[in-house]
Amino acid sequence: MNLNSLKKTAKKILAIPAVRKTHRSINVVLYGLLSTTKLLAVPYHLIFSRAFDREIFAYTKAIFQYNRKVMQAHPSNIVIRRNIHRLEKGLIMENRRKVFALDYIEETVENYAQLMQSPKKSVLEAGEMQWAYDVLTAYFACTDDTQPLIGRMKTLFESLPKPEGMDSSVKLIPYESKERAKYQTPTYDQFMDLSRKRRSVRWFQDKAVPRELVDKALQAAALAPSACNRQPFKYRIFDDPQMVKKIANIPFGTSGYADNLPMVIVVVGDLSDYFSPRDRHTIYVDAALSVMSFMYALETLGLSSVGIQWPDFGLLESKMKKELNLKEYERPVIVIGVGYAKDEGKIPCSKKKPLDELRSYNDLGASS
Repeated sequence: MNLNSLKKTAKKILAIPAVRKTHRSINVVLYGLLSTTKLLAVPYHLIFSRAFDREIFAYTKAIFQYNRKVMQAHPSNIVIRRNIHRLEKGLIMENRRKVFALDYIEETVENYAQLMQSPKKSVLEAGEMQWAYDVLTAYFACTDDTQPLIGRMKTLFESLPKPEGMDSSVKLIPYESKERAKYQTPTYDQFMDLSRKRRSVRWFQDKAVPRELVDKALQAAALAPSACNRQPFKYRIFDDPQMVKKIANIPFGTSGYADNLPMVIVVVGDLSDYFSPRDRHTIYVDAALSVMSFMYALETLGLSSVGIQWPDFGLLESKMKKELNLKEYERPVIVIGVGYAKDEGKIPCSKKKPLDELRSYNDLGASS
């Protein structure tokens, strides 16, 4: 049975009222029991459910990969991105101390030094290395180098050559908030117009999507906030019709319109950007923030999009991993269809929840 047949069969079975009601009744009893204590919930999922097996294995491979690549020369270095961002947060503090970052400055400078001395340093991304150089320069300029560790790291840093390809006309260091005034801000009404215009479009013109417009939208998406500036995701973009058709038919929920998509994008999260399972959900949060900026930017360029959810479903993930040759620690986060909307194509109303259902102020919740 192929994937499409399996998806259709599953939908038919779950559409049977008796099956649906029985499944719900069993879950009420089973999960009511399991939810009483971790002593029942953990062994159940370890032995019987196996729902989290893929995530556990993915993170096991991710931590192994993280520790392998920490000191290797790549265009973007995960330790540099995280720790330089941490230094920036220290530099912007009001009433800043003369001594800070003692717990990670040695790791930062030693990692930077190894990259600068690597025979493969030509692969390093020039902007990232200039950012590291500029921030480290600012850090050592304002901290107390009589502190032994800071003094030792400052000596090591100053003994290294400057990164190649630096743009001497800019300094990639913290700046005052007032400098943002040079950028034009849309009014609230203009932003609400954009928000109302951006809807999930499923019917597109038979018209190629210009790559240069997608790249412009991605420039906006890259500015979205990201935990410690790690940006643990990539946009895998497909505009070859045969590849689009194959990939668009993998997720649930695309039946009937998948073959209408002129471009499809799979946003892939990289769990190996993290050293601890505590961060295992960050790829989803950071990717979602970026994707929303991307979708808004597309609208300003005359393009529309549809976000296609990607549930944690084993067979579908295996299919997507195979098609995209993903590593064990790379996981699909969301699929996006992009194109020029058909004027006559219909869009679901999708009535949104009222504010009272979405927000509260100073509400600590009911005590358990």
